[in-house]
Amino acid sequence: MQFAPIILMFVVLYFLMVRPQMKKAKEHKALLDALGKGDEVVTQGGLAGRLTKVGDDFVTIAIADNVEIQMQKPAITLVLPKGTLKGL
Repeated sequence: MQFAPIILMFVVLYFLMVRPQMKKAKEHKALLDALGKGDEVVTQGGLAGRLTKVGDDFVTIAIADNVEIQMQKPAITLVLPKGTLKGL
């Protein structure tokens, strides 16, 4: 009986910390798997651009006219709705 509070504490920690983090990681992986050429994205560093090439590990992002950079796929944090960059 004296182990019951410790076990209860681990169960609560699992549902409050571990499970939401795993769900967020799964959603980010699904976002990365769905990336395609022409998608408008925002990176972890705050750069916004349009994908021109999508590889297995790296993507090429056009951030201005005649300016393209290569980044690792996990650096993509957000996919914007189409046409968002025209308004910027």
